[in-house]
Amino acid sequence: MNISHRELFLNYIGQTSESPYLVEVEKAKGVYMYGPDGKKYFDLISGVSVSSLGHCNEQVIKAVQEQVEKYMHLMVYGEFVQSPQVELAEYLCGMLPKKFDNVYFVNSGSEAIEGATKLAKRYTRRRKMFSFVNAYHGSTQGALSLCGNEDFKRSFRPLLPDVYHLELNNFDQLSQIDEDTACVVLESIQAEGGVMVPTVEYMQQLRSVCTEKGALLILDEIQTGFGRTGKMFGFMHFGIEPDIICFAKALGAGMPIGAFVSSRKIMSSFMTDPVLGHITTFGGHPVSAAAALAGVKIINESGIVDTIQAKADRFISNLKSHPMVSEIRGKGLLLAVEIGSFDNVLKFIKRAIANGLISDWFIFHDTAFRIAPPLVITDEEIDEASELIIKTLNEI
Repeated sequence: MNISHRELFLNYIGQTSESPYLVEVEKAKGVYMYGPDGKKYFDLISGVSVSSLGHCNEQVIKAVQEQVEKYMHLMVYGEFVQSPQVELAEYLCGMLPKKFDNVYFVNSGSEAIEGATKLAKRYTRRRKMFSFVNAYHGSTQGALSLCGNEDFKRSFRPLLPDVYHLELNNFDQLSQIDEDTACVVLESIQAEGGVMVPTVEYMQQLRSVCTEKGALLILDEIQTGFGRTGKMFGFMHFGIEPDIICFAKALGAGMPIGAFVSSRKIMSSFMTDPVLGHITTFGGHPVSAAAALAGVKIINESGIVDTIQAKADRFISNLKSHPMVSEIRGKGLLLAVEIGSFDNVLKFIKRAIANGLISDWFIFHDTAFRIAPPLVITDEEIDEASELIIKTLNEI
């Protein structure tokens, strides 16, 4: 008896919910994914802000193939000199403000947050940490402790102590940051909270308070980094510089990799007391690093970032007049489309799949769906996606 891949998926793959998408993909190219029956799906979310160059970019594939033929895993992180790692680190530092001259590679965004917060506590010798209501930073124990939604983490307590939550854009609460604070962790734009954008004034005041109190400002650029918001990095919208930056998702161009970046002065805290203060086996895997370098170079050198806001404006223009759409909110190609209720969102997601369109909701905001397509999307493809969105909205 033949068992389908869908049945095998449900029988043998650990599940994250009772209602997975169950879209079976045989191949993917550009902004499209294809099922084994040949059905085409328009990828409106880039695997949640991962595939910024679309699927199966030829330059990334070439970099992966060339690296696989040289070597894959050699040694645990931080011991051997591996050219993909060091070249990627040098290139990343060259894209950032001058003070960012040290990169620690990990495997994911959650790991980047874990490492960055450990680093902040080790450097400052303090324990208290702040994050934000409806923030999402990952699902590992430390990252989950920072998440700003009690329903999401109640079942996993006890979590880290001394973690407190502020409301985004609430100036009065900034007085809670004090001399016992190790760090404040913030998404440059709150993604899973429904694409909530801080004000410039708030971000600048937050930076000022952290500096005054000696607390490190950690910015989570895991969804907003590498051109997604119309600038190379989300924090560049606000005229500030953090102390530590966390990257993942689009960094790997489809391969698993994460990183946190800081100054050598701060990062060197991991070297002593204790030695090997933060270690990883596969962090900065050479194949992932090779893919990342190829992808980041394309984003940085092709001029694509300069096209992002116009592409976002085209989506907004195409969709804003639909009677179900009450608001379209965001920066660049990270957009939340408000359609009134969670019931509407669920109906939209399911109907969209039937229509060959992959969208998604937000973990902590249940009345909007996500638009975050590959950055390489063309005007013609934007119009095609918009027609599918409108068709789906009309059918629910």
